[in-house]
Amino acid sequence: VKKAARSTQGFSLLEILIALALLAGAGTFVAGKIFDSLHEGKVESAKIQMNALADRLKEFRRHCGSYPTTDQGLNSLIEKPSGGRDCKRYNPDGYIEGGVLPADPWDEEFQYESNGKKFNIFTFGADGLEGGEDKDADIYLYNRK
Repeated sequence: VKKAARSTQGFSLLEILIALALLAGAGTFVAGKIFDSLHEGKVESAKIQMNALADRLKEFRRHCGSYPTTDQGLNSLIEKPSGGRDCKRYNPDGYIEGGVLPADPWDEEFQYESNGKKFNIFTFGADGLEGGEDKDADIYLYNRK
């Protein structure tokens, strides 16, 4: 009779605390996986955007004979660059629809380097600083042609 009465008392405080600790541990694991997936998605998004910019730069080169220099920058894709060689066949609408350069997934400008023959597009990644490792690593697109 005592055994039946004891089982209807519900959970003890210790049992509830253990259950909460297990839920918190599982939640931490799941949250970590979600944040990892979010970071991977941003890295992939940056690579896709850089490839799209590279395609626009190649179109610019077909019309102008060379890539914009580092000084001319990616702005050359939205307005005709000054200085350097004159581009007689520059697309009057620019090379990016809407006339706005995309920001990287961390809302920073993409970086661009070029000597007119080849180019590099890169972003400093999550930390916004040059260099870094793991999630703070820079992300590069190299053009060696």
